[in-house]
Amino acid sequence: MRRRDFLYMTGLGLGASMLESVPVFGRAISIEEALTPVDVKLKKRMADVALNSAKSKGATYADVRIGRYLNQVVATREKQVQNIANTESYGLGVRVIANGSWGFAATDNLSDDSIAAAAASAVAIAKGNSKLLTEPVQLAPQQGFGEVSWKTPFEVNAFEVPIKEKVDLLLNVNSEALKGGAKYVNSNLFMVNEQKYFASTDGSYIDQDIHRLWPTFTVTKIDSAGGKFETRTAMSSPMGMGFEYLTPKDSEKIKGGPVTMYKKRYDMLEDVTEATVHVEEKLKAKPVQPGKYDLVLDPTHLFLTIHESVGHPTELDRVLGYEANFAGTSFLTLDKWESKKFNFGSKQVNVIADKTEQGSLGAVGYDDEGVKCGKWDIIKDGILVNYQTIRDQAHILGLKASQACCYADSWDSIQFQRMPNVSLAPGKAPLSAAEMVKNVEKGIYMFGRNSYSIDQQRYNFQFSGQLAYEIKEGKIVGMLKDASYQSNTQEFWNSCTQLCGQEDYRLGGTFSDGKGQPGQASAVSHGCPTSRFNGVNVINTGRQLG
Repeated sequence: MRRRDFLYMTGLGLGASMLESVPVFGRAISIEEALTPVDVKLKKRMADVALNSAKSKGATYADVRIGRYLNQVVATREKQVQNIANTESYGLGVRVIANGSWGFAATDNLSDDSIAAAAASAVAIAKGNSKLLTEPVQLAPQQGFGEVSWKTPFEVNAFEVPIKEKVDLLLNVNSEALKGGAKYVNSNLFMVNEQKYFASTDGSYIDQDIHRLWPTFTVTKIDSAGGKFETRTAMSSPMGMGFEYLTPKDSEKIKGGPVTMYKKRYDMLEDVTEATVHVEEKLKAKPVQPGKYDLVLDPTHLFLTIHESVGHPTELDRVLGYEANFAGTSFLTLDKWESKKFNFGSKQVNVIADKTEQGSLGAVGYDDEGVKCGKWDIIKDGILVNYQTIRDQAHILGLKASQACCYADSWDSIQFQRMPNVSLAPGKAPLSAAEMVKNVEKGIYMFGRNSYSIDQQRYNFQFSGQLAYEIKEGKIVGMLKDASYQSNTQEFWNSCTQLCGQEDYRLGGTFSDGKGQPGQASAVSHGCPTSRFNGVNVINTGRQLG
């Protein structure tokens, strides 16, 4: 029997504001088993069994995904190791079109008879669905690629790093936090390896090896006199990389502000040491005075605003109402795109979808219906120019091909439209964050993701940061607390007046973005530079100003 366990982040002390849950599914295995690959010839043979069975039962199109999903979690708190887990989930899913309708079935019994039966079941389901069909599925044309492969570029396979080395790193992180006066600290490493094999009646046999890593911690200090407490989480980003992400290089950092900013490498010990100082400052910080401010938003914060207010409303299935029952709809309706002049943001705003950016969570060679990945404009000079599509949506926009946005989080989940990496392009001229701050008379500089709220059309919203600093006459003068900004998507992005250059561009991301019924989770990155937004409404979310 296959089981799915959910490792709740709140149980590890990370807090719901970081992530609702990380799915860790499958059977417990040894690391030796995890590092033993499945023969690609065996996967091809199993795929052919499924495809031939589907065609023999009347499918006009079929694809099969053979998925092996490996997860490793190392979780610690103060001086203790709380959890170490290696899990594997392995099985096969078959998707077909028969009588113009979709059908899907899956199995973790990978005998020939079971695979053939799953394919036959998928065809039977499609034929049953066709009785309620009002319009047949229209697939964008897709050439077969033959036998090809793709692998996440990395230097060190995180699964090959000894557990002791990982535990020592996390306990050292905790020790540094305790030395710095933390009352509580937890630190965690999440590692994912998706081994995905795709084959279709179009003639593709695609073998992919995808790796992701997320190091994180939470530090808490308590003011014993006042009974108040404050926390700060890691300024790390989950990445599509190997363990080399945790071998920092000085050239990968941006210094000069109140927070050390990390590019493609991350120094966990340095970050936690800095975090203990920040938490002490937070305990003594003055409350923000509500009003209009110019905001300087660091990528560790802005990525989430991009995710919620740009990424989600440009998902075509939300625009069409397919997600209305669960995830909501979108204010970016088709008429706005058709007008070719809808003003999403200022001319500074250029948003690009990119499934190929190295190091990003969403980087793969091919999506889960065998389409080769690429990049395209979503917002160009402030104007809405495109959405995110898969093969059976492309014709709605008059596109000749899918944009490769199809994904399933497991072999037994049916693939559907998911968000690619959606990123804000940097400014064309060199500009550092320090230079940007010098021109701000009255502002707030924010770092890190924190609480947020956005309506079901992704229009009206409120965001706060882990850290907020007051800017007066071009200088950072101290930390603020309880600062949160309110706006609507169009107003906010039209207030964008300045972007730092390429040298400041960094990736943020979410390890587990939920969508669909039954729910699925995907990982996606959002790149951006430090950016300035003028005249944004800031409120105080504390109970009092004194």
